[in-house]
Amino acid sequence: MNVVVFTGGVGGAKLADGLARALEESTSLTIIVNTADDFELYGLHISPDLDTVMYTLAGIANPVTGWGIQGDTFHNFEMLERYGIGPWFRIGDRDMATHLLRTQMLKGGATLSEVTCFLAGRLGVKPRILPMTNDRVRTVVDTDEGLFTFQEYFVKLRWQPEVRGLIYEGAEEAEPSPEALRAIEIADTIIIAPSNLYLSIDPILAIPGMRSALLNASAPVIAVTPIIGGEAVKGPAAKLMRELGVESSAIAVAEHYADFLNGFVLDERDAHLKPKVEALGIGVLTTDTLMRDVESRARLACEVIRFADALRPEKLGGCRLSRPPQGDPKLQRPASADPRLREP
Repeated sequence: MNVVVFTGGVGGAKLADGLARALEESTSLTIIVNTADDFELYGLHISPDLDTVMYTLAGIANPVTGWGIQGDTFHNFEMLERYGIGPWFRIGDRDMATHLLRTQMLKGGATLSEVTCFLAGRLGVKPRILPMTNDRVRTVVDTDEGLFTFQEYFVKLRWQPEVRGLIYEGAEEAEPSPEALRAIEIADTIIIAPSNLYLSIDPILAIPGMRSALLNASAPVIAVTPIIGGEAVKGPAAKLMRELGVESSAIAVAEHYADFLNGFVLDERDAHLKPKVEALGIGVLTTDTLMRDVESRARLACEVIRFADALRPEKLGGCRLSRPPQGDPKLQRPASADPRLREP
């Protein structure tokens, strides 16, 4: 059984970890990760989403923030502050080792995919983690205060400026990871994690060939909502939706992915929205989508896999847990909805 998950951010990393815990050993899990958040700082190549996924699966992620390394210190940056530098982006001492090695390997000619495979392997991570592309793509946020790189908007400005649009700089010229396209082609289940639809998933879909790969996939494509009760579990997703003129709701998320979606996982607190999602021709699973601990991550992951099994004629199984899915799955793929998001 081959499972592919599209992800970025803390919520997506948690579901990826849940899948790694819930699936049988024979299952091949491929995690396609957003790299439009990557940036350079003090000469280092930093890949926040790749590292969040890698650290989470390695069991060393900071449980409080969801990113960075548990118990890390910041002596390097404390020294920078003594020199009068006030860094707005702080890197932990152990975390910095990852960026140092990545930067050295990239300068030596390795691809980002090769570097990620090496780093994840040394940390004991078994699932395959793939960057969406080995080329340079950067999210630029168009706000009422001007244009900002993603990290400036998200970290330095704490995502406070009002967003007018998003630009995925370099996406049109980028090539998708060949391994990612192959994984989608042979997948038995494809999952869109509960990640920010504009900042984590859309940059992946902006890479030429990625969306068409989902449209042509033989596997059911399932999305897990990042919105509960009109608000994001974590981060600025709901704020962005409102500022881009889109209703902040799970139904808007389903509409955003509707052109390639077979199933949608709706939080039980939004159960009243189920008929609206089904009206799009999309099957619905209603369940508790909050991932409070490793057990709830695995439970949700297994429910999503069983839901995907119900969307295909053959039942592949491959999950250790036993809670049955809910909802009335349908296979119809409706027409695409307008995401109202500026394309690159």
